[in-house]
Amino acid sequence: MATAVVTFGLASCDIDNVENIGEMSTSEFPKTDADIEAVLAGVYQNLNTTHANPQCSFLYAACLASDDQLGGGGTNDKLMQAEDLLCNYNSDMTNQFYTDRYSGIARANTLIKVLTEASMAEDIKKIGLGETKFLRAFYYYELASMYGNVPLVTDPEQENSSQGDVQVLWAQILQDLRDACENLPATRRSDGRIDKYTAEAMLGRAWLFYTGFYGNGTSTADLVSTSYNPLASVALNDGTTLTKQDVIAYIDDCVNNSGYELVPDFRNLWAYTNNKTIGDYALYKDAGLKWVEDDNAINPESMFAIKFNKQASWSTTIGYANGIALHFGVRGGQDVGNTFPFGQGWGAGPVAPNLVNDWKAAEPNDMRLQATIADVNDPLEMPAYTRGGWADFVQESDYYSKKWSPICAKNDGTVKGSDGNEPPAYVFCFETVMYPGKWETSGENNFQLSNIHDLVLIRFADVLLMQSELKESPDGINKVRARAGLPAINGYSLQALQNERRWELACEGLRWNDIRRWHIAATQLAKQENQNIYYCGSPDTNKPHNGGYAARYNATAGFQKMPETQVSLGTVKQNDGWTDASSEYNGW
Repeated sequence: MATAVVTFGLASCDIDNVENIGEMSTSEFPKTDADIEAVLAGVYQNLNTTHANPQCSFLYAACLASDDQLGGGGTNDKLMQAEDLLCNYNSDMTNQFYTDRYSGIARANTLIKVLTEASMAEDIKKIGLGETKFLRAFYYYELASMYGNVPLVTDPEQENSSQGDVQVLWAQILQDLRDACENLPATRRSDGRIDKYTAEAMLGRAWLFYTGFYGNGTSTADLVSTSYNPLASVALNDGTTLTKQDVIAYIDDCVNNSGYELVPDFRNLWAYTNNKTIGDYALYKDAGLKWVEDDNAINPESMFAIKFNKQASWSTTIGYANGIALHFGVRGGQDVGNTFPFGQGWGAGPVAPNLVNDWKAAEPNDMRLQATIADVNDPLEMPAYTRGGWADFVQESDYYSKKWSPICAKNDGTVKGSDGNEPPAYVFCFETVMYPGKWETSGENNFQLSNIHDLVLIRFADVLLMQSELKESPDGINKVRARAGLPAINGYSLQALQNERRWELACEGLRWNDIRRWHIAATQLAKQENQNIYYCGSPDTNKPHNGGYAARYNATAGFQKMPETQVSLGTVKQNDGWTDASSEYNGW
């Protein structure tokens, strides 16, 4: 936790001289505002914890399981392919994420209890409770989305941690977010901390998923039904009721009063437009682009992001580096000049050809397509790309997502050669060329640990689209379309909303829960089958496995297998669709 104080900038201190907070009892700690800040940093730090093993996380699985991205990786990366195919690879495939998130929830529960009982200034207490309840709700949102009915624990002294009623679980998530909206002051923050408007946005996201996905009931048959009947109200655990109109009011407040806004040029949201790279990027070098975060500027569209820093190392925590960027980078094994400006990684989540085909057919003039997806056959993107790189690439398509990609720059002399070697021509890392002075530069060129750009989880564009969906109005859709240079739509339709969310938010991890809550998942997932891909550098098709995408979705409702460790403890029952050999992925 002491490290987290430095990580999130909540306080300034020498971490070598800080008492180990984990060894202090709640009878003596926390007592002061500074103590509260330190413990709260520990709750936030769980956001980074999962990046030590990002392949186990909900965000990672949501990208791969959706109809817009495939599994990818190499022949030994069976976990990536299994998450795409809704199959299992080993008994505890995602157990690390499960235990990590419950660790974060335990910290949140302790702080909520302390704050509730503490004698301190009411405004300090309310802000602390607002931030902590938001984080507890977010951690439960990811667990409930990934596994379904997980145990609800809200008391740090609670002994029974078995599954209960999934409706009670979601009622607590919504109640925590509602409380966060009420407790946090009407002030926009730009320091990485949760504010009222971020809580309102997350409430909208959780509301839309729960009320849509569970609109028909709670059984697997209900969840995979193709009938879309969203709920209009939800009974919360404190005896109050949250209605659709309540959520609309929160989202309207966020849109009208938050101060968050769309970045004028969609392309400037993404790190490939940074001032160390853009002048050498053939596709956009003359487009007058400037990354919104150049020179440590604040991104006005970013509402909730995981922050990273230069403290990542194998001896402390690799979670302080952006592990998603590493995993979703162009699969390595070739000269970096071949993939410039995109750095390299493990090749997870290659973009599914069906997304590109659908997008071109629906919006042929949408500039977001080229801004979001790199076509390796385009000489302005990757002029010398070598098909396959490492020769074992599975489900390689012609397309990579640019949004979360690691970015490289031509070495301007900042990075020297090591052990007498020539200086590298290209620099993988953000830290040496993109954030000079933010922390002391290590001078390393480590493509695994040196990606430290933010991972944005909620953008203001998403809020505008939620507003359109909730109010059945084209207004939010048209604001997003105008930013992309597209004509307005004349009237609202669910299909128009679904399309706009797909294009605007492509490859940001949101599509998976969208297609589940709209009850269109099985149909959309099946479109990935027989798409053209490459296997180990040779042309192939994306063959159905274990009955195919639709069959696996209908068997599981999209929930992952409960880790066997948790089942053996008796706290959870195994989810439907995971109890026999038909769910096991044995390789491509």
